[in-house]
Amino acid sequence: MPGTASALSNNGPQAGDKAPAFNALPASGGQTLSLKDYAGKKLVLYFYPKDDTPGCTTEGIDFSHAKHEFEKLGAVILGASKDSPKSHDKFCQKHSLTIDLVSDESGSLCEAYGVWVEKSMYGKKYMGIERATFLIDEQGIVRQVWRSVKVPGHVQDVLAAVRGL
Repeated sequence: MPGTASALSNNGPQAGDKAPAFNALPASGGQTLSLKDYAGKKLVLYFYPKDDTPGCTTEGIDFSHAKHEFEKLGAVILGASKDSPKSHDKFCQKHSLTIDLVSDESGSLCEAYGVWVEKSMYGKKYMGIERATFLIDEQGIVRQVWRSVKVPGHVQDVLAAVRGL
């Protein structure tokens, strides 16, 4: 079956693969969200390591500032980390974030998208979330993947890709 082998590998889905489904994950604002909620819309699903850390805060603010531009193009933005919904709510309130954040406390979403990876800091190895973004089209197909994202300019790169769909 096309698109299933790489979607099931540890590397996560690649461009052209069906996006791995997720169901009833708790999210900011007391919501529960599933991939099927975005059927017929473009979805920018971005993974980030931790609420209220410098890079993650900048990324959330950048996506929030561009939210209306994405919406004009029929795209919705969804951030994901392993933080709790309560943490997401505090993060959104503190930084006036206007995007939805889904909580993946079990790590199943991170595993499905291949972003739960070994990292290294000061010579110590540990597991954590790779900053990554997936652009999913209206039919649930991954159209573009950004791995090891550097925050400056990233939102504009994603917006340009959405315009190109």
